[in-house]
Amino acid sequence: MKIEGFEYARVRGVDDVELNVAFGGSGTPVVLLHGFPQTHLMWRHVARDLAADHTVICPDLRGYGDSDKPADGYSKRVMAADVVAVAAALGHSQFALVGHDRGALVAFRAGLDHPDAVTHLMSLDVLPTLDMWDVMHGASAAVGFHLYLMAQPPGLPERMIAGAADEFFGYFLDVWANDPAAIPADVRAAYLEASRNAVPSIVADYRASATVDVTDDEADLAAGNKLRMPVTVIQQDWGTALGFDAAARWKTWTTDLHHRTTTAGHFMAEESPTEITTALRTLITR
Repeated sequence: MKIEGFEYARVRGVDDVELNVAFGGSGTPVVLLHGFPQTHLMWRHVARDLAADHTVICPDLRGYGDSDKPADGYSKRVMAADVVAVAAALGHSQFALVGHDRGALVAFRAGLDHPDAVTHLMSLDVLPTLDMWDVMHGASAAVGFHLYLMAQPPGLPERMIAGAADEFFGYFLDVWANDPAAIPADVRAAYLEASRNAVPSIVADYRASATVDVTDDEADLAAGNKLRMPVTVIQQDWGTALGFDAAARWKTWTTDLHHRTTTAGHFMAEESPTEITTALRTLITR
């Protein structure tokens, strides 16, 4: 499946990895990064709206969708470098960056590592990696069981997930959506097929968030590095559910933060695309 009205190309990131990229529109550039267990298709509503006055770039992250799936290289630092390289290859040295779920972790790292490239940053429904692990404790951590499963050494997680791939990935599409109709059957089938074909790389992405990504974030925290561009964070009210102050967590990492919760489900770009597009347009004016 493709985003209607968008062009497609394979664009080189770093280390000779090629990403599948949809792009369209004209004007100041905005890069949209998808989450799990999805592909760039999650942006189909937002991207078409934004394309009226922005150049919109929607890659499949390395390891996902129709992008290359190398055996390693899934640190958010490397994945962020992919994004900067793809934007540059399309003629954009600076761009606004939006990430959902896994893509938001890539966007977070891009903002820290490439502050001259990322002009504005929006994060949808995650905490930074260090904070994510810090708030997951006790029985409440069961909601993030997949984080712990895919953090295990190579072998068992991949075999377990591959043995029931559609059931595993479909579980998250079902329980994380407040409005299941926002992901129609054909889109759901595309997500399941893409995820089924990418089990090792998806697990590698998650495993990196329990290893190298933690190390990289700890180094930035110790050095006092912050996101220097305007940042907007939209989340479900996980803080109330799990007992933490999400806005305070984000303030540690930012200098110009707008944080708010939404009544939409996890897949908010599909469930409430106008809300997300409006918030992004407001961010870009800051």
